[in-house]
Amino acid sequence: MISSGMSLRAGLTNQVEPELVSIVVPAHNEERVIATCVDALMAQDWPLLEILVVADRCTDATESIVSERVAKDDRVKLISNRECPPTWAGKCHAARLGAEHASGRWVAFIDADTSAAPELIGAAVTEASRRDTAMLSLLTDLTCHTWFERSTQPVAMMALLSLFPPDSVNRDDRRRTFANGQFMLFARESYDAIGGHASVKEALLEDIAFAQTVTRHGGRVNVLRADGLLSCSMYGTHEDFLRGWMRIFLEATGRSLRSLAKQGARQLWLGVVLPLLAVVSAVLGAIVGGLVGWVALGVGIGAIVLQAIALVAVYRIGRQPVWAAVLFPIGAVEVWRVMRQASKLLRRGEPVRWGGREYVLEPRD
Repeated sequence: MISSGMSLRAGLTNQVEPELVSIVVPAHNEERVIATCVDALMAQDWPLLEILVVADRCTDATESIVSERVAKDDRVKLISNRECPPTWAGKCHAARLGAEHASGRWVAFIDADTSAAPELIGAAVTEASRRDTAMLSLLTDLTCHTWFERSTQPVAMMALLSLFPPDSVNRDDRRRTFANGQFMLFARESYDAIGGHASVKEALLEDIAFAQTVTRHGGRVNVLRADGLLSCSMYGTHEDFLRGWMRIFLEATGRSLRSLAKQGARQLWLGVVLPLLAVVSAVLGAIVGGLVGWVALGVGIGAIVLQAIALVAVYRIGRQPVWAAVLFPIGAVEVWRVMRQASKLLRRGEPVRWGGREYVLEPRD
């Protein structure tokens, strides 16, 4: 569940005294989105800001696009990186380079495919200060323009949050820790105390690894809904979408074949089997008639209505178009396919490609 008290918008009031915030944006071949990201950061209301874009082994127009912004705004700095050590994940290494150049009291790591509202940084710093967090992360609003974003992305996000329920994550007695790498804000002393990105340098989901590391060191991790203050266009093509979510589910399930199978079956059950049983019950009830028929009809219609109400509520919270809920069964099948492909990849020892590198992963059960 995601409670109403988990919105970042609470940080829009009674904001704290401004301190320098360093924003680090790792960018590997991000010409599709980098202009939108940097322009939005340049438009922040927060008065003390530096924006460090790390062009990580880019072979596209990312650097030239950022260079245009550097010429217009002295808060924007471009860091060009041409290599990645074999013991580091690409994004982690790029983020480390940015952090080394950061001089702020706060350090925010923001993905290049995001777009921030002007109030974002002020609200985030205020909430991190008020909650006394070592690390604040946000559940972004995902864009919904392509067919695969409409059909599958909400289902994929629901599957991920079922593994890491935000309400449970934010409790002091939480059993599991979670963060979203699209936005991570650290107090600089907390970041340095855990060893920075060196402490998670091999992680393909550095966000969850960071949350675990911060917790082990006694720090507080909070995850809030961006609630309109930060959106993310995760993938530009269907192929990238499938590959990206496969990586996410591989790491979120701990590379467990058993967990991948369980979660995949859950998607089919919720998205296909239960709705189909409800429809069959309603249709047979209408045909059979009588008391038994009316009961079957009522049960079938009731199940359909209850699931529809639940989906509408979830889609509204996630700022997804409500009409897209009718595509839920298609998305469920697609997510099941992603998890099945992830299992095959683990069994066969095939590499995962991410951030300009390939990684061969091994199952852990």
